[in-house]
Amino acid sequence: MGGIGKTTLARVAYTQISPHFEGKSFLADVREVSNKWGLVSLQKQLLSPILLDGCFNFFNVYEGNAVISHKLSRKKVLIVLDNVDNIQHLKCLVGRRDWFGLGSRIIVTTRDEHLLRSYRVDDMYKPTTLNLKDALRLFNLKAFDDDTIPTEDFIELSKHIVRYAGGLPLALEVLGSFLCGRDASQWRSAIERLKLDSNKEILNRLQISFDGLEEREKNIFLDIACFFNGEEKNLVMKVLDGCEFFPKIGIDVLICGCMICCKKWEEKLSEKNVWMNQENVLDYEKKETLIMS
Repeated sequence: MGGIGKTTLARVAYTQISPHFEGKSFLADVREVSNKWGLVSLQKQLLSPILLDGCFNFFNVYEGNAVISHKLSRKKVLIVLDNVDNIQHLKCLVGRRDWFGLGSRIIVTTRDEHLLRSYRVDDMYKPTTLNLKDALRLFNLKAFDDDTIPTEDFIELSKHIVRYAGGLPLALEVLGSFLCGRDASQWRSAIERLKLDSNKEILNRLQISFDGLEEREKNIFLDIACFFNGEEKNLVMKVLDGCEFFPKIGIDVLICGCMICCKKWEEKLSEKNVWMNQENVLDYEKKETLIMS
């Protein structure tokens, strides 16, 4: 899921453990840089902070692969690849394990869990949305100055907005920054507006996940968002199969991309996807259900 804090966590880990390595390289937003400048540019960007005096005279990814494996095979390095969405990124940038010296660590952030599974990574960590206490803390950091003590009115409004954000760090930061310095009446007005129109900056970030889907997965996602949020998985599969959407693979793609989740609920579904403006969530007991992430 976009905006859940993958990049932030990777940066914190990078900062904390980088002193223990001979070389380090953090490649931010690999997807965007690759689309704009190409993989060769990324290969050179990976090498530059590790080989400070290096002159990288290669012009295609195959030459780049050879340089990376030759220059780094005896070095203990830390490499972070942020926002990877294509297996070619991994093949061209971190290739095989023997490209890097003993003790090296590669950290990859991605919205696509299947990409990591197919590359047979050692470990995976799935960030979760923030609980109410931590969500309030993050929101308050953005919404109030250091020397400001919020009044009871603002505290209640903050809780309302935090519930709306659903624990998503991106939403909390964007909304907190937007409301900072505004009075209580403006906060109330913003809350009413959010009920009708979601914040554009947040939607633009989340839109990236949707745009990366194949057409059938887009149709499945939209159908679940509009008609089947909270419904039993078997029922949804039957309906979508009748539309020739091939839901068995399509739903797995959406789950791996953290766009929907499938859980066994023992109590009433109480949360809804605020960005899709869902309104009705039904009660199900001990049934497998599909819900928006």
